[in-house]
Amino acid sequence: MIDFFVHSFNTLSHGLLGYAVPFLFVLTIVVFFHELGHFLVARWAGVRVLTFSLGFGPELIGFNDRHGTRWKISAIPLGGYVKFFGDESEASTPSAESLAAMTAEERAGSFHHKKVGPRAAIVAAGPIANFILGALIFAGMALYYGKPSTIARVDGVVADGAAASAGFKIGDVVVQIDGKPIESFADMQRIVAMNAGSALAFQVKRDGSIVSLTATPALLERKDPFGNSHRVGVLGVEHKSQAGEASTAPVGVGEALKIGVEQVWFIITSTFKFLGSLFVGNGNPNEVSGVLGIAKMSGQAASAGFQFVINLCAVLSVSIGLLNLFPIPLLDGGHLMFYAAEVVRGRPLSERTQEMGFRIGLGLVLMLMVFATYNDILRMAAS
Repeated sequence: MIDFFVHSFNTLSHGLLGYAVPFLFVLTIVVFFHELGHFLVARWAGVRVLTFSLGFGPELIGFNDRHGTRWKISAIPLGGYVKFFGDESEASTPSAESLAAMTAEERAGSFHHKKVGPRAAIVAAGPIANFILGALIFAGMALYYGKPSTIARVDGVVADGAAASAGFKIGDVVVQIDGKPIESFADMQRIVAMNAGSALAFQVKRDGSIVSLTATPALLERKDPFGNSHRVGVLGVEHKSQAGEASTAPVGVGEALKIGVEQVWFIITSTFKFLGSLFVGNGNPNEVSGVLGIAKMSGQAASAGFQFVINLCAVLSVSIGLLNLFPIPLLDGGHLMFYAAEVVRGRPLSERTQEMGFRIGLGLVLMLMVFATYNDILRMAAS
C-alpha cells in the first residue's frame, strides 16, 4: 500500500511539472476571453469596472487604465474575475447597505443599479465570448489546414457487431446519419462515438442506389493515441484508405466560420448527451475530469504539436462557457437564474435568499471539484 502511494506521488509530480506550462497557456487564453466578454459589455452598459484579474489571491503585477480599472495578474492562476462597482466580492455579490448609501452619480456606474436586461447581458457575455473564441479557433484551423475529406466507405464489417446486425455490406458509402450529411469517415466516427446505445438512421449508397439502415452503436472502451481510456460508441466497421484517396480541400472564410459554429454546436450537444447518459446510468462518471485531468491533456496536446494545443483551447473554451451557463448559484448561469426570478417577481430576491443560494452553489462546485480531482488522481496514478 505504501509503495502504491509512493508510485502515485512520483507519477503525479513528474507529470504535473511537464503539464504546467501548456496548461497555464490554454487556461489563461480561455479565462481571459471569458472575462473580456464580461468587461466589454459592462463598459458598453456604463458600468464601472474596478478590477480585471487573471487568477486569484495576491497581485503579482498590474496597472491602472485611464478609466480606473486595475488590470492584474494574481498568484493563483486557476481562473479569473471582473469586479464591478457595487460588488462586495469577486463573485459579484452585493451588499444592500452599501447599495442604499450610494449617491445618484455612483448608482449610474453601479452594476447592481442597472436594469435586469443589462445585468443579464453582462453576465451572459462571458460564456458567449467562450463560444465565439471556440468558433473562431475552429474556423481559423479550417482556413489554415483546409477541410479533410476521406470517403465514408465500409471496407470491412465486424462479425456480430452493430453494423452487421443492421445489414451493412462491404462497399457501402455512408452519406447521411439522422439527416446530417456525412462528408468523411471521420464525420461518421464522431457521430457514432457520441451515440452509444442510441438508434441512428443511416443513408448509404450501395450499387448506385440509396439504402436506409438503422444501427445502434455498441458501448466499448477504447484508448486514444495518448493511452487514455474512453467509453465510446462503436459501429463495427473498418475503413482502409487507398492511395491518393485522402484529400484536404481549401475553404473560404464563410465556410470556415460555418465549420467553426458546427464544431461548437457539436461539443454542446455531445456534452448534454454525456450528461443524459449519466442520468440514465449508461455513462461513466469516472470520465469527468478536473484541473489535473485538463493539465494532463494540455501536456499531451503540447507533445503532439501546437495544432493540438490550439484545438484543446477551443474545446475547453466551449466547455467552460457551457459549464458557466448551468443554473448553479456562483456560476454565471446562477446569476441568470436569479435575474429570471427577478423578472417574474417584479423585484430582486432577498439578500438572504441570494446568500443561501451562493452557499449552496459553492458547496456543489466544491463537491464537483473534489470528485473530478479524485478521478484525475486515480487515472494518473494508474498510468
